[in-house]
Amino acid sequence: MSATAKKRAPLPDDIRAAKGGTPLVSLTAYTTPMAQMMDAHCDFVLVGDSVGMVLHGLPSTLGVTMEMMIMHGRAVARGLTRAMMVIDMPFGSYEESPQQAFRNAARLMAETGAGAVKLEGGVAMAETIAFLVARGVPVMAHIGLTPQSINTLGGYKVQGRGAARDALLADAQAVADAGAFAVVLEKVPAGLADEITALVPVPTIGIGASAGCDGQILVVDDMLGLFTAFKAKFVKRYAHLGDDGAAAVAAYAADVRARAFPAAEHVFADEAPK
Repeated sequence: MSATAKKRAPLPDDIRAAKGGTPLVSLTAYTTPMAQMMDAHCDFVLVGDSVGMVLHGLPSTLGVTMEMMIMHGRAVARGLTRAMMVIDMPFGSYEESPQQAFRNAARLMAETGAGAVKLEGGVAMAETIAFLVARGVPVMAHIGLTPQSINTLGGYKVQGRGAARDALLADAQAVADAGAFAVVLEKVPAGLADEITALVPVPTIGIGASAGCDGQILVVDDMLGLFTAFKAKFVKRYAHLGDDGAAAVAAYAADVRARAFPAAEHVFADEAPK
């Protein structure tokens, strides 16, 4: 499915119908300019809770709040006309009960205009996913490495190897059966990701999974080289804007100290030209 050929943003059913077709393209976004940059190229854009790490300097996604997600969701919505917007439910906003999840999902969608929410978890979240879907909230699931659970997972480790394989297959089946219209597979062995993609009737969206998934997503700041604190194995940097930006700041500082900036063309004459 090509976002560039559509006159309207895709709906969750459009994403679901892309199963087995042209791979779906997605990136995260947190600001209006970034959303505008990717709108013509992405099928859906995710307002990710990764915003906590890449824009707010938090050590993980656990400190991200509903208010932060709403603020960034509104900003992204202003930059989109063709891509569907999906928004992450932050840690603590949905785990307590399906009812809590519905209240917060409804708020996120109402206050940002998002077309769907994404939440982390497999079998344990199946009841919540079904509850939301039955009440008109489209849900994108997220299994494998679930960053909101790093304290119980023991860090950012590959998920689904060895004895954990069957549990991840069960997670995938559970979220699909519960009504999720797509499922993100993060940091999953390629062979297992391919098996899950063949198993479930909804698109799989890989991030550190397999080229055989039905789509791919990356954190935009990773892909552009803006976030340089670390680089995950699954990230391909298509630009090095962080390095370019640092060099530009250094050049600006040097020009200012040398009184080379502002130059004559950057300042105003005492009298307006006639």
